[in-house]
Amino acid sequence: MTLIRYEGKTFEVGPKESLLDSLNAQGAAIPSSCRSGLCQTCLMQARSGVPPESSQSGLQEALRLEHYFLACLCYPEEDLEVSLQGGARPLIPARVIRLERLSETIRLVALKPEAPMTFRAGQFVHLFQEKEIFRSYSIASIPSDDEIHLHVKLQPDGEVSGWVHESLKVDQIIHLSGPLGHSFYVGGQPEQPLLLIGTGAGLAPLFGILRDALSQGHTGPIKLFHGSRHPQELYLGPELQELSIHSNHFEYRACVSGDQVAHPYERGRASDLAFEELTDLRGWRIFLSGHPAMVKEAQMTAFLAGASLRDISMDPFTFTQVGSEGG
Repeated sequence: MTLIRYEGKTFEVGPKESLLDSLNAQGAAIPSSCRSGLCQTCLMQARSGVPPESSQSGLQEALRLEHYFLACLCYPEEDLEVSLQGGARPLIPARVIRLERLSETIRLVALKPEAPMTFRAGQFVHLFQEKEIFRSYSIASIPSDDEIHLHVKLQPDGEVSGWVHESLKVDQIIHLSGPLGHSFYVGGQPEQPLLLIGTGAGLAPLFGILRDALSQGHTGPIKLFHGSRHPQELYLGPELQELSIHSNHFEYRACVSGDQVAHPYERGRASDLAFEELTDLRGWRIFLSGHPAMVKEAQMTAFLAGASLRDISMDPFTFTQVGSEGG
């Protein structure tokens, strides 16, 4: 018998009983559909313990590294504490150590967690203004920075982003939860070409992923297309140009879809320019971040150009009362 802990309760699972069946028998409402590992509806995460390798069949490498698994395929071999993906996590206090204006609408918030917080560049955290008021922001820093960097875009009538831009102060203590998400760089294939496409504050996770790949010695070509409607909405240009100078296999492209376009910007949507240049994406690893319509369209275009769906990571930014404000 193995012991499973879920939502504060502990129970036993028999050797021939799947975790999904066990949880359902305990009255837990675990989403499921095909019950054969194809739909991935029953995706869960092991908070402690290691799920059996067979329960991770068909998952992206990033998900496997984060101990995600499919409950319908999981026949536990050791004690586990599990949760649904994105389940409740404890709040972590963090001190604001720096605030910078990256553009007219985007503010850098540098945070120092006051409790251990392991993250991967490109994941996201929940930033709390109050206990029940939070938004999701992608991590733009890398673990060796020893800081959490967020790029917070000011949204019209945005409650949390307005607070960050107008009221947040250095040395203030705020609270985070996370990290969450599985759009991050995975080592092991240093020669694999990487394509990064982002719009607006969608640069945040891509900037982290880029620096993480370079810090791990990635040798394959890396192309970053960052787009916005107006030149003033692009940011970190000098930093990205500096990285391209010192990494001859990294190329940065600043794309403007509006009418006023001058050097060094290119006219057109970032995704359009990327796919016009790269028509065969077989073997490429692709990261998409920013406007949800762009992310969805680019995923399909990349797939039709030969990229494997398992090699396409997406981080769409949306705005809801309890969701992401894009950053």
